[in-house]
Amino acid sequence: MNILVFDTPMLVSALIMTITFIGIFTEGLHGFHRTKFALLGAMAMVIAGQMLDFYSPEDAIEAIDWNVVLLLGTMMTIVAIMIPTGGFHIIAYNVAHYSRGRLFLLMVLIGLAVSLFSLMLDNVTTVVIFGPLIVLITQALKVNPVPYLIAAAMLSNVGGVATLVGDPPNLMIGSAAHIDFSTFLMHMGGVVMVAWITIMLALRFIFRRELSEIPLIPDFSKSLVLEDSRTWQAAILALSIIVVLFMVHHLLGWEPWMVAASGFVFLLFIAPTIDLDSTFAKVEITLLTFFIALFILIGGAEQSHFLQFIGTFLLPFVKHDLLLSTILLMWIAALLSSLIDNIPFTVGMIPVLLGLEAHGINITPLWWALAIGVGMGGNGTHLGSTANVYVVTLSERIAKEYSDPSLAIKPGMWFRKGTPAMLLSLLVSSVLMVIFFDYFSTPIP
Repeated sequence: MNILVFDTPMLVSALIMTITFIGIFTEGLHGFHRTKFALLGAMAMVIAGQMLDFYSPEDAIEAIDWNVVLLLGTMMTIVAIMIPTGGFHIIAYNVAHYSRGRLFLLMVLIGLAVSLFSLMLDNVTTVVIFGPLIVLITQALKVNPVPYLIAAAMLSNVGGVATLVGDPPNLMIGSAAHIDFSTFLMHMGGVVMVAWITIMLALRFIFRRELSEIPLIPDFSKSLVLEDSRTWQAAILALSIIVVLFMVHHLLGWEPWMVAASGFVFLLFIAPTIDLDSTFAKVEITLLTFFIALFILIGGAEQSHFLQFIGTFLLPFVKHDLLLSTILLMWIAALLSSLIDNIPFTVGMIPVLLGLEAHGINITPLWWALAIGVGMGGNGTHLGSTANVYVVTLSERIAKEYSDPSLAIKPGMWFRKGTPAMLLSLLVSSVLMVIFFDYFSTPIP
């Protein structure tokens, strides 16, 4: 094994990365958006790398995982086309109609709808779509929206763990480890299903008082209006094609972004009324820029060999007990992801795991543990994922509108309601990892 000496490039890259991450994680204190700090860190890394001769502008461009950026951007664009059609509203109202006033059934149906969409769309987009609809439905039923908003956020986070495109960290893990869509689904699908049921049962107990309310049962059928049926149907067809191609993209030799892009181009020509200017205006460019800046930042730390240096300390422990290392990584990733954004943590861990692989370690189970940990861990606090932050903000707006502080989801409320459910989901995931460790440790083809 090569012995790495901690030198000046390592020190400088470590300082830049640390300061940048502190800035990202404390955006609520200093008021600067995390993307601004990510861009500052990326620029500082490139300049320092060029001055110390360990990282060039060309290296920075190569460090960007364009598969992740293009795939996420394309899926955002497709969703931006679908939202104005009214199709999502119809799905939500049908969910409310079929529950027929049974509030736990309503929670199950909302959770199921959110989770199914989270399989193909990122969890943030899913709650942005369903959050306002949940508010409309609960207002019509005259019940407290808080249990359903928390359930939607948590189950979108969990549902996103199941597929390669369900959560941004999955995209990065899949791209780095060369995991195709079908392989990811086969390994994560069962874990997600068990965790989903566990969380739903936990929420049933945690919100037992709210779910025992007697709702008003309105006629939701009057609200079922599809404003642009042609575009909605075209988008559903395009998404169906994308799903099929995701299943076989490794046989075609296509990266996932190519699959999404081909479906998007197909959609543009079967729904010719799409206005590209207004559609592209709704794409979250800020989030995509954040990804690009993080890739450049971490690329510099990798080129300086700092992340490889960290990996040398983990190497003996992982060699000694791979199963224990896998479980520990899952819990550490989950606990950290409940406190800080899981995207920077994932980006930072990927080169460390790749460094372990370079030393002959079978890191396959560690990939799955990382995906489970950062996905499930987002449910731990109200800041654990962007989806959580969105529903908290939505609840605070509702509380102001109705002058009812009980409708606002406070940090303490999330800790009492969400954290126990998150811990239970991690516990069952750990048990499944132990039972099926041979399956999860089989090298990825």
